[in-house]
Amino acid sequence: MTEKKTRNANGRSSIYFGKDGYWHGRVTVGTKDDGTPDRRHVQRKDKDQVVEAVGKLEAERDSGNVRKIGESWTVESWLMHWLVNIAPLTTRYKTLRGYQTAVIKHLIPGLGAHKLTKIQHEPERFEKLYMKMIRSGLKPGTAHQVHRTARTAFGEARKRGKIDKNPVEIAKAPKVEEEEVEPLEADDIREVIRVALKRRNGVRFVVGLALGTRQGETLGLHWKRLDRRKRALRIRQALQRHTWRHGCSDPHACGDRYHKTKPCPKGCKRHTRECPPPCPADCTEHARWCPQREGGGLVLVDVKSKAGRRTIGVPDELFNLLLLHEAAQDAERELAGSEWHEGDWMFCQPNGKPIDPRRDLEEWKDILEEAGVREVRLHDARHTAATVLLLLGVDPRLVMEIMGWSTEAMRKRYMHVTEQLRRDVADLVNAYFWKTN
Repeated sequence: MTEKKTRNANGRSSIYFGKDGYWHGRVTVGTKDDGTPDRRHVQRKDKDQVVEAVGKLEAERDSGNVRKIGESWTVESWLMHWLVNIAPLTTRYKTLRGYQTAVIKHLIPGLGAHKLTKIQHEPERFEKLYMKMIRSGLKPGTAHQVHRTARTAFGEARKRGKIDKNPVEIAKAPKVEEEEVEPLEADDIREVIRVALKRRNGVRFVVGLALGTRQGETLGLHWKRLDRRKRALRIRQALQRHTWRHGCSDPHACGDRYHKTKPCPKGCKRHTRECPPPCPADCTEHARWCPQREGGGLVLVDVKSKAGRRTIGVPDELFNLLLLHEAAQDAERELAGSEWHEGDWMFCQPNGKPIDPRRDLEEWKDILEEAGVREVRLHDARHTAATVLLLLGVDPRLVMEIMGWSTEAMRKRYMHVTEQLRRDVADLVNAYFWKTN
């Protein structure tokens, strides 16, 4: 039987019965990378099935969601493609590191083998993964981070036509109770400042408590950012520690001697946290040992938002402390001589190099212990500064500018009621109901 063309819609789509006994359909859906027409072919025993398949291809073409030839994404292949080739283009370093942990440690081991086009109809898969994580002892916040990562990655897949809908938008995320933060009381603040000022670079912690600067913002300060005439600090950058990347051509072979091949023995005392698992067969980690390593170490980055770029007035007492600190640093520079690394850092090591955030955190813990003050996070100093400003009656809009907040929700999150304020309210109520004549 000769080929009989039964349809040639708009000159591009055609359906015909071939010599092989099958019905065939051909649809031009666009152009290939080399500029030639991308003409798709389908064949079925039944004509109606071919008509349906052709119609589907035409609909995909018209909506711009045509799948590339040979493209068959699994959850793992898409997540790795998104993580390596898409997310880094627009994502800040710390956010990207969070994505990497969520993808590599949780999403791929839990859901990686599923077909992308199938799991788009199964939001329950994600909910089961979250429950499994929580039952294993992980915090709901960790599962929530995995949910946010998956929602972003699958949202990008939907935008690019890899899937028709984002299942993670439907999946329920675990509820996360916001951790209650108790800012330091006035007496505690004074004791912390007293102890800090006995230490080298101690004024660094006074800056955090008084001005509410983030750790990275404080450690990233340069003397040129101090406006001596206006007595103000300009916040523009932050210091972060970044993970090294391989600069060699064979990362796996480069890190060969550092690959972990066996699990830790029972009762391992080497690791203070959970023991890491053995390296995968194609491990490309251990970049810090690479002779051509790149991109890691202490790195200055721009603050994360327009609101974060701000100028803060420095109280007179703190300004004087900074000048005394500068004089002490000048003496260190002279003593170090040729060993000094000039970087204009406001807070630095005895050789002029910047301070590692991890060492800075250890110093904070030592100060709290010596001051006899309960353990609080270093970031809680920022909460304390914000609370003090709000309790002093500073205009909320001005507080938002000083703290570098971009939304009103951040102000509400940082405003805490101190024990002293609770006591003051209780005294007012007491005087109202039980006042004496």
